[in-house]
Amino acid sequence: MGSRIAAHLANAGIPCYLLDIVPPELNAEEKRKGLTLEKPAVRNRIVLAGLEAARKSRPAAFFTPETARLITPGNFEDNLGWCGEADWIIEAIAENLEIKRKLFERVESVRKPGTIVTSNTSGLPIRLIAEGRSEDFQKHWAGTHFFNPPRYMKLAELIPGPKTLPDVLGALAEICDVRLGKGVVVAKDTPNFIANRIGTFSMLRAIGEMQSLDMTVEEVDSCTGPAIGWPNSATFRTADIVGLDVLVHVVRNLFENLPGDESREMYRVPALAEEMMKRGWLGEKTGSGFYKRVKGAGGDSEILTLDWHKMEYRPREKSKFGSIEAGKAIEETRERLRALVGPALEGKGGDKGSRFLWACLGDTCLYAARRVPEIADKILDIDRAMRWGFGWELGPFEVWDAIGVERMAKALERDGKQMPPLVAKVLASPKKSFYEMEKGSARYFDLASGALSPVQEPAGMLILKSIKDGMLILKSIKDRTPVVQENSGASLIDIGDGVLCCEFHAKMNAIGGDIFAMLQAGVARLETEFEAMVIANQAPNFSAGANLMLLLMTAQEGEWDDIHLAVRQFQRANMAIKYAPRPVVAAPQGMALGGGCEIPLHSAKIHAAAETYIGLVEAGVGLIPGGGGTKEMLIRANEHAAGGDNLDLMHALRPVFENIAMAKVSTSGEEARSLGYLRPSDLIAMNRDRQVADAKETALAMVRAGYHPPAPAEIRVLGEEFFAAARLAVHMMIRGEYATEYDGVVARKLAYIMAGGGITAAQSVPEQYILDLEREAFVSLCGERKTQERIAHTLKTGKPLRN
Repeated sequence: MGSRIAAHLANAGIPCYLLDIVPPELNAEEKRKGLTLEKPAVRNRIVLAGLEAARKSRPAAFFTPETARLITPGNFEDNLGWCGEADWIIEAIAENLEIKRKLFERVESVRKPGTIVTSNTSGLPIRLIAEGRSEDFQKHWAGTHFFNPPRYMKLAELIPGPKTLPDVLGALAEICDVRLGKGVVVAKDTPNFIANRIGTFSMLRAIGEMQSLDMTVEEVDSCTGPAIGWPNSATFRTADIVGLDVLVHVVRNLFENLPGDESREMYRVPALAEEMMKRGWLGEKTGSGFYKRVKGAGGDSEILTLDWHKMEYRPREKSKFGSIEAGKAIEETRERLRALVGPALEGKGGDKGSRFLWACLGDTCLYAARRVPEIADKILDIDRAMRWGFGWELGPFEVWDAIGVERMAKALERDGKQMPPLVAKVLASPKKSFYEMEKGSARYFDLASGALSPVQEPAGMLILKSIKDGMLILKSIKDRTPVVQENSGASLIDIGDGVLCCEFHAKMNAIGGDIFAMLQAGVARLETEFEAMVIANQAPNFSAGANLMLLLMTAQEGEWDDIHLAVRQFQRANMAIKYAPRPVVAAPQGMALGGGCEIPLHSAKIHAAAETYIGLVEAGVGLIPGGGGTKEMLIRANEHAAGGDNLDLMHALRPVFENIAMAKVSTSGEEARSLGYLRPSDLIAMNRDRQVADAKETALAMVRAGYHPPAPAEIRVLGEEFFAAARLAVHMMIRGEYATEYDGVVARKLAYIMAGGGITAAQSVPEQYILDLEREAFVSLCGERKTQERIAHTLKTGKPLRN
């Protein structure tokens, strides 16, 4: 975990030292090489192994492999003095109180006064870890519990110690939020804090109810996944990912440290888990857990499931509860929850799935209500912790409201369960709910005051469209400001300070005529009304590219003039963005594919989310970029080779050709820079919630700097020299079976464009010349049967076809 926290700090551009223990003895390889315990390679073996594991981890811990250079490895014996240079010291060693105390005693001897020190403990008392340390140490001390993997999990729990200064907690909250992109909640110093306390209870309750109702592993996971707004990994797949040993450690810690918890007996390690531990069935790390992946008869991978009665693995069985199947037709999670638990909650029986869900959800929500204010003062923090840390769509108090507080309380009391003071106060309140929306303002129930308190909207965020924060609907800027202009695909919004925003809101934000029109309308308004424009939206993905269904239908009907016209419109919209009189900043996030990549490429600057997966992927469906993407990548290659000769340009063109021909997509915003989709001057927003506001500030900075649109570009192409080299590369790819014959057809079309068409010798050409080549190639490929087959297959399966 320490190496993965260091990796994410490096992702944020923060240099750090990574220290670990010195190995007590040589391993076999070191003995064979004749090394001694004094050799640096031996002394740093453990830390280097951790760093290498982070480098190789999947999903990737680092934004790019080069990011690891910001980490300097060392060990506790030789390099502890480096702590004296640090501004923030984070501990992530073994979950053993005495080991942690001894290390911090040594750290304090080299720490400079004022340095913040935190522990990533997942459950040990923060106050006890720092016991005996100096006053200055304890004032600058806290818990920072990151969830694994730190790059991808949004939650960071901050746990102040008894003497932690408010400014220290504020500084930690800011760096975790702004620099590391986290959702921050403040937890009390109680065993396993918020998310793991509630999450572990829910998992143990599921195991107990599975055995009580004699259910299978698959049946439980069919109930506790997307059916109730939880991740696909549900209960037992999550346990396998986390590791049964980790789960058992957390359970034991809770049992030992919660003598006053009314549900303490729930925290005894289940006999099933004990038996699995004995057999070494710990989950993914050992290859066997509640599920086991094996090679099937045909060599394909097959997943088996644990039969917990026989403690044997068997083929997976499809689970079919009538309640779960019926729930699939209900899109809205709150409505679906009411339907799923309704029969069991009302005492009318229901099928096994309904009874299981009511037993587990009812008890988990009741347990959460009993924990306020023990683990957190605000119900808001508990709900956010479960959403950000466990991926629940609704936190426990949001579930109370979704089902109905009165309705749930009556059903629980009917089952002999007493309501805690928090629920009693809510039932005595006028609204009888934990949350309320009134005139666009969100409020939550505050136990201390016994009334609804306003939810403070975070500073430095711009919300384009009213979005759900669990049960809450956070107000958008459109709730306060009239929309400037809109159609079915996009809107123009005044986001203040003279900045216009073009927001996409088509299905999957697919690029089409409505978006082209609104982009050009936005650029036109820059002439007279606005100082800058941001192209952004807050959907999961910026844009999945062109509307392939419409394109396929048009091609199958042979409407070639319509396709020519659509491509021309897209090219004109992109050129309008590029040569707009005032700066246009694109803010892509999530997937920005094909046309969704071409729009940012034409912007004056890109302010991408850290998790941006961007690329010109048209080759995957048998096409080439038609909206100017190839042209813009040619310009970037020219910039890279500026001042050089033809050989320099050839070297710069080679990766561009490879990226487009192989439909490469970045695995992060930072990797998009190395692939050429982002320029060195483009920016990355670590916190996606802040991205639109950050992009607005970037646009305003460009205005203040006296922005002028670029001069029309002249693009140097190499003609036959490049075309011959590219054709040879394509031939070798096909011979090596890295590409199909039809991949070669598409790649040669791309090579023809990048070479400058029929030009024989190197020369410079205008942008429109390349745009015309792109359009002709795009339309011609639309007429190919194999391209149409690829598009149809992608629409049907979501996966490319290699025909």
